[in-house]
Formats: sequence, structure tokens, C-alpha cells
Amino acid sequence: MKLIRFGEPGQEKAGVILNNIKYDVSAFGEDYNEQFFQRNGLERLKAFVQQHEGKLPQVADDVRLGSPIARPSKIVCIGLNYADHAKETGAAIPQEPIVFFKATSALCGPNDDVIIPRNSEKLDWEVELAVVIGKKATYVSEEEALEYVAGYALHNDYSERAFQLERGGQWVKGKSNDTFAPVGPFLATPDELKDVDNLRLWLTVNGKTMQDGTTANLIFKIPFLISYLSQFMTLLPGDMITTGTPAGVGLGMHPQVYLKEGDVVELGIDGLGSSKQTVSAYA
Repeated sequence: MKLIRFGEPGQEKAGVILNNIKYDVSAFGEDYNEQFFQRNGLERLKAFVQQHEGKLPQVADDVRLGSPIARPSKIVCIGLNYADHAKETGAAIPQEPIVFFKATSALCGPNDDVIIPRNSEKLDWEVELAVVIGKKATYVSEEEALEYVAGYALHNDYSERAFQLERGGQWVKGKSNDTFAPVGPFLATPDELKDVDNLRLWLTVNGKTMQDGTTANLIFKIPFLISYLSQFMTLLPGDMITTGTPAGVGLGMHPQVYLKEGDVVELGIDGLGSSKQTVSAYA
């Protein structure tokens, strides 16, 4: 299945995509949140959709899409998880996953504007594959890790590099501004993807290709990441793990390139659709 949430910010309703058509399933009565996934929501939603086949109202193409998951308990990020990205930023290839957090208040719709924060100097882009957890995961083995995956989504891990790298402390300061986590257009359940370890990721700025990579080059693969993280924290249903970005970020260019008001960023991943954000100034 492909899950969507649609409507104005803060008022999103649940939906699905069937045969490339968006349908309203708000009559199901649940949002795509921790409780939904914890209570076997995907299977119950599948049964609801089958039961109401041919009767679900369609969602117009011009209706705004929100994040396909409601605000999770946490967004866990993996840094420098592609060797080419580590190299371009002058960093050593990690021996263990680099883990940081992104504030859940950064979550927004896939095509919402990205807002330049106050005092921002170096707004950068990062196309990433996001993994959404489907059930509570504590001390999970690598062999069983994929059983805990609800689905996958496209994510742009926006970063303010001056906040992240020049202001002291941890990276979270450069990762957590409002609109810095556009997710979607949809959440795809694992059966929708042929091979999650061989997906093309791409990103353009104003039509120019900046990133063009593949998940085949992930240093730490998804089962390992889920198992690894579950040794340090309990992953709850609906939590998002965003798995890192390939080479081509503004920070790694010579000279460095950063986003400015009016720029248009487009990105996509095989099987997970595409999204577009316009850069806007903080009002």
C-alpha cells in the first residue's frame, strides 16, 4: 500500500494511493501515528480498503499533501552513511553509525516551502531514504530487523551548515528548523519496493542535478541500522530513521553552494515518488 495524508497543515486526513489515484480513507477513523502502527493498523487499513473498494472518495490532485506519517516520537538520523559523501566533506568513513536527532517539529509536507531560518547563512539539501518503524523495537537482531519496518519514504534532510558545524555542540541545531524535514509524497509498505538496497536517489536545484546516487552504496544497511539503534533506544511505531545522503551537497562543493530565496529543489527515489520545495524567506 501507499499511504498519504492530505489537507491543510495540522488538519490532515488519512488517504491511500491505489493505481495512481488518491483516495480519502478518513472514514477509517485513525491517523497514521504511533497508535495506528502499534495496533496492526496497516493490516486493518488494508481490510478496510478492500471492504470499501469502489466506494472511497477520490482526493483531487491539487490538494496539499502532508507528511505521510503523523509527528513521530523521534526522527533518528544517520550521518555520513555514503562513502562518497564522507569524502566530499573531508570526513573519515565512520567505523560505527553516526547518530543524531532532528526535531519532530521540523516535519512538513513533501511540497511545502522550505523556510530560510533567521540568521541563516548556509542552507543545504540532502536527499535521503527514510525508514518508518512499524512496531516497538528493543534489542532487535539484524536478522529480524526488517520485520519491524512499516514502510519507506522520501525525505529531504535540510541542514543549516553554519548552525550545524560552526556554532558548537551537536548537529541537531542545524537540522531542526521548521520545514527542515519534508517527507513523502507517500509512505510505501515494503512490498511496494523490489529491492530497497538498490534504489536511485536524485536531487536537483533549479533544474541542475546535484545528487545522483544509489542505496546500494549505503555503508550501514537498513537491517544493521535498526538493530544498532535498538541497542541504545527503544524505537516506537511510527518513528523515522533517515539513512544518510549521497555525494552532491552544497557543503562539499568547491566553492560551496547554498540555497537562496526563490530556489527550487526537486528530489526523488525509485518507487517512492518525488517532491519539490521552493525556498522562502522567514516572514
